[in-house]
Amino acid sequence: QNPKTSAIVKQLVAEGNAGELQKYFGSRMEFGTAGLRAAMGAGISHMNDLTIIQTTQGFCRYLEKNFSDLKKRGVVIGFDARAHLPSGGSSKRFARLAANTFISQGVPVYLFSDITPTPFVPYTVTHLKLCAGIMVTASHNPKQDNGYKVYWENGAQIISPHDKGISQAIEENQEPWPQAWDDKLIDSSLLLHDPYATVNKEYFKDIQKQCFHRNINKETNLKFVHTSVHGVGHKFVQLAFKAFDLSPPFAVPEQRDPDPEFPTVKYPNPEEGKGVLTLSFALAEKDGAKIILANDPDADRLAVAEKQESGEWKVFSGNELGALLGWWIFTCWKNHNRDTCAIKDVYMLSSTVSSKILRAIALKEGFHFEETLTGFKWMGNRAKQLMDQGKAVLFAFEEAIGYMCCPAVLDKDGVSAAVITAEMASFLATRNLSLSQQLKAVYDEYGFHITKASYFICHDPKVIQQLFDNLRNFDGKNTYPKSCGRFKVSGIRDLTTGYDSSQPDHKAILPTSKSSQMITFTFANGGVATMRTSGTEPKIKYYSELCAPPGNSDVEQLKKELDELVNALEKHFFQPEKNNL
Repeated sequence: QNPKTSAIVKQLVAEGNAGELQKYFGSRMEFGTAGLRAAMGAGISHMNDLTIIQTTQGFCRYLEKNFSDLKKRGVVIGFDARAHLPSGGSSKRFARLAANTFISQGVPVYLFSDITPTPFVPYTVTHLKLCAGIMVTASHNPKQDNGYKVYWENGAQIISPHDKGISQAIEENQEPWPQAWDDKLIDSSLLLHDPYATVNKEYFKDIQKQCFHRNINKETNLKFVHTSVHGVGHKFVQLAFKAFDLSPPFAVPEQRDPDPEFPTVKYPNPEEGKGVLTLSFALAEKDGAKIILANDPDADRLAVAEKQESGEWKVFSGNELGALLGWWIFTCWKNHNRDTCAIKDVYMLSSTVSSKILRAIALKEGFHFEETLTGFKWMGNRAKQLMDQGKAVLFAFEEAIGYMCCPAVLDKDGVSAAVITAEMASFLATRNLSLSQQLKAVYDEYGFHITKASYFICHDPKVIQQLFDNLRNFDGKNTYPKSCGRFKVSGIRDLTTGYDSSQPDHKAILPTSKSSQMITFTFANGGVATMRTSGTEPKIKYYSELCAPPGNSDVEQLKKELDELVNALEKHFFQPEKNNL
């Protein structure tokens, strides 16, 4: 019933454009553990009014099956500022249609009345003890995309088998229920609640538990620039600074207000580094700010840059910021917990493709470190399990600039990470140390961890499959490579097939998934490299790291060795010319 998507389809039919119609209606968007993510537009392969109604109907039925008290507890729905004029789709419209679906079945809905950061949804699930949460966002994807991200009652993103259960329920509930399109009905419903004011107050109260140096924050002369990259982050980072008694950061004016066109950047992804930060650098130079904090458009990630003494800007990698925040959060914990026995219940987590720096810190300091599969769904769920056993999970991170610094949110949170980074920088400034100098001190103490990650773009699933099959049958059937160029392979873990050469029974400990490709190679020189496919983009990614024991301080030599390893990996394992990558 959406006039715009309806007109698009009628036009294609009139033109007899079978190719385009096949693209729109050939296959339904797949609902996975990350929910949905696709371009906005007509047809069942895109995000639009109809596919949102169908998805929510399936999700609603699945929740009814799992929670006898769904009609008492309800769900929360949040949205970002994305909109797509040609198809009339927007995050707010999709959120309202989803709310309408639940309310039509007598389920209370806590629908935010305005845009919020993604972490507010998992926070609300936990805080109000709801059954589930939905966030309508495509995070840092290109402007035409949108997404539908789902949280379970434990406040973490869903993991299997929920994705399969929801997917099946969507298949069984495709015909829109009566009044499914009429989202105006919710405005007069007693089942509609707005959590905006409460959550804004409670969230900022909760993150203050991570504020340890209020006096330094009040006095600091350090200046910060913040950019929300045309997304939702501006207001919330300003409030977080206020909660920590820090002077507000300078906001990049051209990127401060939400704009679904993302006019000043090629990709609205701070992971892309300097290109996204051009305007931030200019403002920092003008206002004399030393540190830049950049959120992605839904404010669940954070990139940080610092001006060096040379006048150059250093953009920290996700692993470097993970090392700094891990060191900082543990140091703050240690200073506030004099009971040395308590450390046996302290945990930190990171994903298997992230730097092992937390493992090195944990070994030396005596707390626990665990690694999980890639993605915060795994870290959030594991953190909740540990917390339920009375453990303290201080910190979790992944190299894709995602940080969980505060146990009130069991997902990555760029708002709390931004303000905690600002407090850390302010504290270090009182010791005349920069973030870069402190990072070197962390590596000096716990051993250098040098990382390098990148990706190849590949739109052909057959080529991807062939590339990984080739690695599994390298020198004849069922044999993995014994070397990569001059580098000898000492271990292999394949989380697609469940093989792990380091285990006595050759079975991997971490969960395996046949639907995604992921192989980790360990090398005799102490290097580790993982190759994996992306769940949300047409990319084959690689992550590499060289870990040196404390005391090996020849960083340039380590970097050179890692560069050579990566070049060999690209040449022999990816074979970009042969595979047209």
